[in-house]
Order: sequence, then structure tokens, then C-alpha cells
Amino acid sequence: MVTEARPRRSMLFMPGSNARAIEKAKTLPADGLIFDLEDAVAPDAKVMAREQVCAAVRAGGYGGRELVVRANALTTLWGRDDLAAVATCGAHAVLVPKVESADGVRQVISILTEHGGPDSLAIWCMLETPLGILRAESIATASPRVAALVMGTSDLTKDLQAKHTRERTPLLHSLGHCLLVGRAYGLVVLDGVHLELSDDEGFAEVCRQGAEMGFDGKTLIHPKTIDAANAAYAPSPEDVAWARRVMEAHAEAEAKGQGVVLVDGQLIENLHVESAQRVVRIAESIAALEAV
Repeated sequence: MVTEARPRRSMLFMPGSNARAIEKAKTLPADGLIFDLEDAVAPDAKVMAREQVCAAVRAGGYGGRELVVRANALTTLWGRDDLAAVATCGAHAVLVPKVESADGVRQVISILTEHGGPDSLAIWCMLETPLGILRAESIATASPRVAALVMGTSDLTKDLQAKHTRERTPLLHSLGHCLLVGRAYGLVVLDGVHLELSDDEGFAEVCRQGAEMGFDGKTLIHPKTIDAANAAYAPSPEDVAWARRVMEAHAEAEAKGQGVVLVDGQLIENLHVESAQRVVRIAESIAALEAV
């Protein structure tokens, strides 16, 4: 699936059972919202949360934000009913937890289709187990409707029997592997959540690391972290200005039939132009979202 050129700097998980939070989300500066029916909802509130989330998505009022619903796994009592309900609620995507196989993706799509889900309803896959990481490529290519890979770093750290560190050294191989897969097949790739809400400095560092690695954005668990994620994953004004200069200089050189162009003494090639175009697209999509 070719994903829309839209910002995904901050994708905020919202507990599906919390009506006040669902309403508050309409005013938050997150690029997207992930209404959670899984981890954030107690077993006795699952059905209520499903109904509440689907009603909220149908009612709208979230502006240009991307709306995603995380269903429960099909191995649970609620998974199939979650997919049946979400299929036609109007969400942009369904986030599937603990994906470990291409067959699992195709089963989800089959259920969504059975219940009237449109082909435009994207599938986002959480990769949060060793087996899911190892099978990332087959998962990414399971269907053209797979649009995003979302890192589940908390569960993955537990399964690896690793330690939570600010540098995330135990996770770097897994993060890099999934980024390679995502970039190879044109998918969005989102970094996992940061659990230490009192560690603002650590959160900023993890955001910087993720942006440098190449992630499209970060999944979040608290509104207080939105601004830092937005800042980390947005091109700076200086980056945008430089990108525009590169594009303009290259266009002028092409118009004159020149194959080589220098900008401030730096040789500019097609790869620099492509990177510059991406920076400008991101900046323009952020401006468009914030103008809604």
C-alpha cells in the first residue's frame, strides 16, 4: 500500500475505555491517535471500550489527525469482534498486536473484508517478539494493505531478557532490521514507546536517536511527550531552507544543461536532491496538518 505523505511524528496511544481521554484527544497536537483496545483496557471493559472507540471515530471531530485502532489479538476472546467492529468505523488503519507471520496478517484482512472493511483500511503491524522481528520481511510483504511497522520495544525487551537502557543497545539490531525492511518495501516505520515519563532528558535522547536512525515518528503513551516528539521528528527551519536551496540550484543547473551544481561549495547530486525533496514534503505536510 502506498501510504499518504502525512506526518507521523507523534502517534499517541489513547485508552479506549477512557471517554474523557478520547474527547481530550481532539485538542492535542499529536499527528495521529491510536485508540487502544488491548493493553490499556481491563478485560471487563473490553466490550465497552470497543463500542466507545468505534462511536468516537464515526462521530469525528479529530481534524486531520490519523486515526488508528489497536485491536486485541485473534488469540484472545475479543480479537475477532474487535476487527468486525473496526472494519467499518471509519478508522484509517487497524494496528495488529504481536504479529508473527504473514498468515496472521492475511487472516486479519480476511475478517475485515468479511465484515465490510474497505480496501483503503490499512494494516499496521506491531513487531514486538523475537519471531516477529525475524519474520519482518514476510510480514511486510504479506499484503499490499500492510502500510506500517510499529516497534513494540517494551515486550521485545522482556522477551530478549534484555535490560532497559537509555542507549537501547540491546534493541539496536532489531530496530535497524525493521527499518531496513520498512525502507525496502516503502512502509512507515514507527519507534516504540518510552515508559519513563519522569525522564524528560532520556525521552529527548531516545527521540533524537530514533530520528537519526530514520524512523518516521514515535509512539507515545502520554500527552506531555507530544511536543518533544514533534520537535525531534520535524525538519528544522534551517533544514528546510537548505533543502529548498538545493532543489532550486539543481533545477537551475538542469535548465542550463549543466550536470554538476555546487551549493555553498558542496557538490550536489541526485541523491541530495531526493533527500531535499523529502524534507520539503515533510515540512509541507506538517504545515497542512497544523492548519486544519
